[in-house]
Amino acid sequence: MNTFTKKSLKSYSYNELINLLSQYNVPKFRAKQLYEWLYLHHVSTFDEMTNLPKALRDTLANDYSLSNSTIIDTQKSKDGTRKYLIQLEDGYLVETVGIPSQNGQRLTVCFSTQVGCPMQCAFCATGKEGFTRNLLPGEICDQILLVQDDFQKRVTNIVGMGQGEPFLNYDNTLKALEIINDPKVIGIGARHITLSTCGIIPKIHEFSNVKEQFTLAVSLHSAIQSTRDSLMPKVSQYNLEELKDSLVAYVEATGRRVTLEYAMMRGVNDTNEHLKALIAFCSGLLCHVNLIPLNEIPDSEYLPSTTETGKHWIDTLESHHIETTLRNSKGSDIAAACGQLKNTFTQ
Repeated sequence: MNTFTKKSLKSYSYNELINLLSQYNVPKFRAKQLYEWLYLHHVSTFDEMTNLPKALRDTLANDYSLSNSTIIDTQKSKDGTRKYLIQLEDGYLVETVGIPSQNGQRLTVCFSTQVGCPMQCAFCATGKEGFTRNLLPGEICDQILLVQDDFQKRVTNIVGMGQGEPFLNYDNTLKALEIINDPKVIGIGARHITLSTCGIIPKIHEFSNVKEQFTLAVSLHSAIQSTRDSLMPKVSQYNLEELKDSLVAYVEATGRRVTLEYAMMRGVNDTNEHLKALIAFCSGLLCHVNLIPLNEIPDSEYLPSTTETGKHWIDTLESHHIETTLRNSKGSDIAAACGQLKNTFTQ
């Protein structure tokens, strides 16, 4: 793969663009114009930035890259979901998913934060690909804009549940969310933005200091330590007691509810023992449990729980006053559902 030869303008937040352009002795409003060209108009060349002086455009083109991202493959599900294979400037690939609601009022993007993923969760296709690099803030934003352009419809919700562990690319991801949330450009409300983590505790503490009302989701998948460690070995250094303490502290600091993601695997994490452990984990924690029917991946030993088991879990959790939903995973017929993203072309 090619490496970056110039620093990308998509490495910078808006305030950092202001500081950058100040070095060129141009008025401050030029930074706003540049920022809008990148994230409102979503241009792919400096020549398209017609309200910037040509001399400035030429200087920026000489010194910086625009890190253009391009859709090279699209798969369409029978339920309307679209999965995109996106090529980055250096040739690496990521997948992004656009999910329209049935009533057409919402368009959700599931975005990636890394090329590959270092977490190697046992049931996830992405982890089997290994880890290559972190995405730049603008490369994260581009995913939302490319989906928006393809659907010809405004994106209303985004979830950081694609490839990668967002909290291992924390600074770039937060810069991206700042841009995505900014009403001057993409303008998606904070409450419509969800960031998911496997449970990187130091970053959960850091995230609790973010003033915007983003939603935090945690991939739990088991409230029994030995089971969770076998499914998610890369977070075994953080035990469940510490994880719960960090989530309680997060709720106290923000007043916001935490979502607990739980992919149900037959005979692995869906027994009554696991159900009791989950109820105990939720006790005293303002949370919402999102049960996910496991999406099967090739060469995996894991199978989804039965429909009867899922119903039993929902009824039992709700009887304990734990708000619970069963996710209707979309796009599984094109391997676009949770845990299935693997950078593959349509055959």
